Amino acid sequence: MKQKIGFWVEPKGDPVNTAQAASENQIAAPRKSLVKVYFPQRGTNLSYFNDQFDLHVGDIVYVDGKLEGLPGRVTAVNYSFKIKLSDYKRVIAVADTHISGELRWAGSHLVSFDAQTIPYEKIITWFKAPDKEEDVYVSGGDDQGFRLDDLDGMKVSSAVAERGKNYYTEKRVVYLCIDRGHGRGIVEGTSPYEIEFDYSGGEIKNLACSCYCSDPCKHAVAAMLQLRETLKLLEEQDDFDWNKGGYAAMISQSTFFAYAMEGKTTGSFVLG
Repeated sequence: MKQKIGFWVEPKGDPVNTAQAASENQIAAPRKSLVKVYFPQRGTNLSYFNDQFDLHVGDIVYVDGKLEGLPGRVTAVNYSFKIKLSDYKRVIAVADTHISGELRWAGSHLVSFDAQTIPYEKIITWFKAPDKEEDVYVSGGDDQGFRLDDLDGMKVSSAVAERGKNYYTEKRVVYLCIDRGHGRGIVEGTSPYEIEFDYSGGEIKNLACSCYCSDPCKHAVAAMLQLRETLKLLEEQDDFDWNKGGYAAMISQSTFFAYAMEGKTTGSFVLG
């Protein structure tokens, strides 16, 4: 594929002492702050106490209280304050939006063949708060499959197929990856839904979505349509062989620029 984009975020401070600074930061407690956080899903800006993270304007965070579980973006950081602690909720998690590596254009998405560039574990933090210790997940599969080039094998209703197609054309499939035949994805709906499946020899098996539908849903349909489009582009332009246990991750361009670029003041691009 001819078009590619290399992206790095430069570490703050003296690059020579990056490792030493990182070691010191692990020991030193983060500086206490009072931060303002904007929640786009609620259209509100609220203040929170922070004593767990070194936060900066533009960081994506999660808080406790009534907006727990919703991602918010830090809009201001104040180190000079005096508050009654019981009056304020806290920042409890921060998303990792640092991206470093090479991404290639593939239609509406950017693709990486490096498992360290846009791993699922990093991207999911942009949309979903970290799981709690008490959160327990179970899954199962019937090993029934269908061909990716013949989605009629999903056996969904025409209404579900149409809604899934709409999600696909609206670019709601924000992330997909395949790692040694196991696939994961994120589809934006009323909330971010997580997709899992197995892929081998052009066949999809054990397709599941985190939504409440017991049958294949519109999120799964949208994910399969996007997967089919992107894999076709990669196979045609990069001659990538998915039957050899390959890895690829793909993220929508709008998602990448909205999260990885928003609020950044340092970094670099290499276009080619």
